[in-house]
Amino acid sequence: MEKLITDNHLFIICFGFGIVSIIAGLIMRKFPPKKINALYGYRTSSSMKNQERWDFAQFYSSKEMIKIGLINIVVSFIGFLDNLTGTISMILGLTIMILSIIVLLFRVENSIKKKFK
Repeated sequence: MEKLITDNHLFIICFGFGIVSIIAGLIMRKFPPKKINALYGYRTSSSMKNQERWDFAQFYSSKEMIKIGLINIVVSFIGFLDNLTGTISMILGLTIMILSIIVLLFRVENSIKKKFK
């Protein structure tokens, strides 16, 4: 029986997350939040300490979101290389997505710490 693309959870999760990450990164690159706020932008306690940190965090995080999105799109095609079961495929896709978010936070926070000692 032929497997549908909608049955490929690894592809759907990673590809979808990749597209959303790229779009979010491009929007933040084109329309960065000008002032520190609680609604829009890369908001962590370290990025909101002052305006200079805020501006740097918005620029750097948008760049990282685009990179992580592209990586997720490439990784999503692993779903076509192997015949993973639905549950394994879903767990793997969700794990990759969560790890991508952790890597994004880690990279941006480390860059903020290095730039603003």
